[in-house]
Amino acid sequence: MKNPAIKLAVLMLVLFSFAAAGCAKKDKTDSKDKKSVTIKGSDTMVHLMSTLAEAFMKKHPEVQVSVTGGGSGTGIAALINGTTDICASSRDMQQKEKDQAKEKNINAVEKTIAYDGIAIVVHPDNPLKDVTMEQLKKIYTGAYKNWKELGGPDQPITVLSRESNSGTYVFFQEHVLNKENFAPTVKLMPASSSIVQSISADKWSIGYVGLGYTKEGNIKVVPVKKDDSSPAVTPTHNTVLDKSYGIARPLYLYFNGEPANNNKLLLDFATSPDGQKIVEETGYITLK
Repeated sequence: MKNPAIKLAVLMLVLFSFAAAGCAKKDKTDSKDKKSVTIKGSDTMVHLMSTLAEAFMKKHPEVQVSVTGGGSGTGIAALINGTTDICASSRDMQQKEKDQAKEKNINAVEKTIAYDGIAIVVHPDNPLKDVTMEQLKKIYTGAYKNWKELGGPDQPITVLSRESNSGTYVFFQEHVLNKENFAPTVKLMPASSSIVQSISADKWSIGYVGLGYTKEGNIKVVPVKKDDSSPAVTPTHNTVLDKSYGIARPLYLYFNGEPANNNKLLLDFATSPDGQKIVEETGYITLK
């Protein structure tokens, strides 16, 4: 090329091509390295999972973790439909859900990351000192309608429950109501925080929430007795782990297959000392 102007133009074109190729390669690398993990499910576990995700992303800034609630049933459905990477659930999968997963070639793998005691809560001015499992069943199935039937004043009982898509609802129905139906008069609340708010404002209401919510609002945790002759037990770290508190459960993460890559990193963090410290700080029970 004898013409210097043409020679310069060709050189610039070559340099631009190398630069463009370099940028394209970097973008591709960034895209490849940028990972995201979605977690959907239990409202009971939303605060726990959000706090775990926030701490996890500080250790692994290359991974983006998004957490949404909706209830354990919603999360399990999302895992089966392939619209979430991880399901957070406060109950184990039901047989019909396992069958649905199998039909869609989803291998649901269950991992426990914490434990929880379902606390019975009332307003602090409510004189109820303890309650038996049988009394709870009668309250929630509608056999008891007035506090005087529990030795209290002549006041109607306002009974509060989570909605049916909640893992806490299902667990409570199975383990307290022995799978009997909730009374039609039971008020179904959209979230545990709604139960706490309602009880804070009404001293004649009663509800149940995960331990992580007992630090909120103006509420009192009522000790539970297995029967009339048993001691009243308050849900604590020790009483949940030694199973002396009767309404306790594991909190799970469900994966499609054995967790790998970023899913495994997140699970390892949740069960690590740092993750378990967050479990304790958010009001739930650690694995040990």
